[in-house]
Amino acid sequence: MASCQGLCVRGVLEAPLCAPSTSQSSQSSHLPSKQLASSPFFGRGFQVLNQSHTQGKSLHQSCSRAPGMKSCMASGAVQTSQDSKVSEYNENMKRAMANPYEYHHEMGMYYTRITPNLIVGSQPQTPEDVERLFHQEGITAIVNLQQDHDIAYWHVDLHPIMKRCEELGVVHIRRPARDFDPNSLRQELPRMVAAIDRLTCEGRNVYLHCTAGLGRAPGCAIAYLFWFQRMTMEEAYEFLTSKRPCGPKKDAIRAATFDLVKGDFHWERFEHLPADAFNNVAPWERDLIQDKVRNLYQ
Repeated sequence: MASCQGLCVRGVLEAPLCAPSTSQSSQSSHLPSKQLASSPFFGRGFQVLNQSHTQGKSLHQSCSRAPGMKSCMASGAVQTSQDSKVSEYNENMKRAMANPYEYHHEMGMYYTRITPNLIVGSQPQTPEDVERLFHQEGITAIVNLQQDHDIAYWHVDLHPIMKRCEELGVVHIRRPARDFDPNSLRQELPRMVAAIDRLTCEGRNVYLHCTAGLGRAPGCAIAYLFWFQRMTMEEAYEFLTSKRPCGPKKDAIRAATFDLVKGDFHWERFEHLPADAFNNVAPWERDLIQDKVRNLYQ
């Protein structure tokens, strides 16, 4: 097995990092729901709806870094009009992912630091977003999980973003998977995680993103923590979602683990696997997974 000293993040206590666009003004926040008030991360562009108290309202909670670290910009509870594109995307996401989270493109990029060298977030929209990640967060690699039509849907021009990455020496890698599709995520997870492992082993700080940063990207980060950081799948899921509330599909991660361990890509249906199957792996199975994933380095 190729040697690589990974960073074990078990037990790491880090405050979440949210990054509202600097062009947006901040306001004080008020959260009527105890459940929402206890969540550690809400940033601009990120919305959670509590069905009994706040349906149809945008709730943005301020969040702060650990002592001695910078604070996130706070934003208040605001009611914003959603254009048809945002509404359509959020309806599709809630229907497919069965969770209450929403994405608001017009509020800019937002993200959460998961480990010292891995940040999970939403899509960079401009070259200035790349500059901000590079100068403020020390990002030296970006892994983009979007398909071409995801980028086109939001009218994001990827070419100047990639050009600015090249100028700054930021590696830009694409590992696309279909949005809201657990089968696609299951198939692509090994290549996604291979990119994260290679870049972090090179000493790079990675920004991992899909469109909203609520499905594919956190799912990939959880698989990386599970396969390479000696966590169980449940530990990895709790570790990430305690920092960044989101709802990636556990079944896709378990099934990808099954594929790697069994080495038989016969696409057994998710529902045929026991609910707790491949929530953890034996040491030899983890070594096998790491070998197979590292053989996918490109």
